Amino acid sequence: MPLKLHLTCSCLAAIVAALAVLWAMAATAAPAELQLLMFERDGCSYCRQWNEEIGPAYPKTAEGQAAPLQRLDIKAPLPSGVTLTGRAPIFTPTFVLLSEGTEVGRIEGYAGDEFFWVLLERLLSDAGWSAPVLSGGLPSNPARAEP
Repeated sequence: MPLKLHLTCSCLAAIVAALAVLWAMAATAAPAELQLLMFERDGCSYCRQWNEEIGPAYPKTAEGQAAPLQRLDIKAPLPSGVTLTGRAPIFTPTFVLLSEGTEVGRIEGYAGDEFFWVLLERLLSDAGWSAPVLSGGLPSNPARAEP
């Protein structure tokens, strides 16, 4: 009888160890690599407006940390490793969210900072990202913060 108890404990210990390894792997699994492409052109007034209203703050936000911005001239060829699932951008600015190099969403045009943040958060959320809440319960991006 003591032998059976020993085997049962050994099996239980092995199961617990296996579960711990699986949990550690899940906890350390890297999230999908996100990137935000901004297709723009010289003389685009909406691009200039985005650059003034969002540009300086973007890399400092949680959204900007999660999906770093890469600017592209709309007429330039796509960087290697980038796959668009929709048509080639025709409006400027066009923002394309990439996950592991493949388009998972886009924002065409710029209608102001509030719209941009809401649309971007929706794209990021659909890609599996969730906005962190800063201490004090404030949201991460400046458009949602109270003055």
